Amino acid sequence: MTRRLSKAIAVWVLMAIVCVGCSSKESSPQVVIYTALDEMYSSPILAAFEEKTGIEVVVVYDTESSKTTGLVNRLIAEKDRPRADVFWNNEVIQTIVLKEKGILSPYISPASEAIPSGFKDPEGYWTGLAARGRVIIYNIDLVKEPPQSIHDLLDPQWKGKAAIAKPLFGTTATHAAALFAQWGPEKTKTYFQGIKENEVVVLPGNATVRDLVVRGEYAWGLTDTDDANGAVVDGKPVKWHFPDQGDNGEGTLIIPNTLALINQSPHPEAAKQLIDYLLSPEVEETLAQSRSLQIPLNPNAKAPSTVPILSEVRTSAIDFNEAAHQLDTSMRYMQEEFLQ
Repeated sequence: MTRRLSKAIAVWVLMAIVCVGCSSKESSPQVVIYTALDEMYSSPILAAFEEKTGIEVVVVYDTESSKTTGLVNRLIAEKDRPRADVFWNNEVIQTIVLKEKGILSPYISPASEAIPSGFKDPEGYWTGLAARGRVIIYNIDLVKEPPQSIHDLLDPQWKGKAAIAKPLFGTTATHAAALFAQWGPEKTKTYFQGIKENEVVVLPGNATVRDLVVRGEYAWGLTDTDDANGAVVDGKPVKWHFPDQGDNGEGTLIIPNTLALINQSPHPEAAKQLIDYLLSPEVEETLAQSRSLQIPLNPNAKAPSTVPILSEVRTSAIDFNEAAHQLDTSMRYMQEEFLQ
């Protein structure tokens, strides 16, 4: 009996040690973030947060072909049993859609105070950072007098020589919905029909537009500042600029990244810590200094001289909430008519 008792005690002690180990592992701090920002830019920042706080960051990225849309659909599908804590979107309109569907929870970070009001939700459901612009990229070997407006996609001299990304994903979907909000449905549909008639090629993503303009397969196209600047940094034969900057120009669409807390997230306190960190001036400085050349929204962030100053750019007057309301109309039109 003594031997049996000793064995029983030993087994009990071993099980207790194992359970303590399991409990420790389960209670270790963790935060889950879904992000549409390219991994090459977001990964080092999230790693720095891990090192600084000791909180493990579990990251789910999107793919270039389904920019943002795939993650948005996943968040909607997981509404009743959320797995993510934070959504780091590379645009704003679909973030607003998530707010309207009850996917997000309000959180006004102390770090958001310096962000301009036009780039954050007044109720705290999302906050913007690190903006990008929709720009014209052109091949300097093929283009001597570069186009100055998005309306130049309709110019017969560029028939079959220009490219855009598919307007169903990412910032191109945002741009299309913004035009529906700014111009109204009829004028926007006429514009895209003109694009179709002028044989503007539709490519899988903004990076593909950049790559094919670099290779000279197309003379120019629309992309984002991060993709365009990467090609310039690599010494490719391209330049880029903001469209519609003249006195009578409609201005360039500026699109912020957005951060949002997921409603009923599994790790809300760690999520708030992560949001606070990502909204810090230091993070915007990091993104501005990278090849993505993202424009800080926090005036306390110090950007290199090569980064555009937002106040010096003629920006388009877009109501992001109205653009979000136009998203379904825009998507239906693109799928049913423009892309057929």
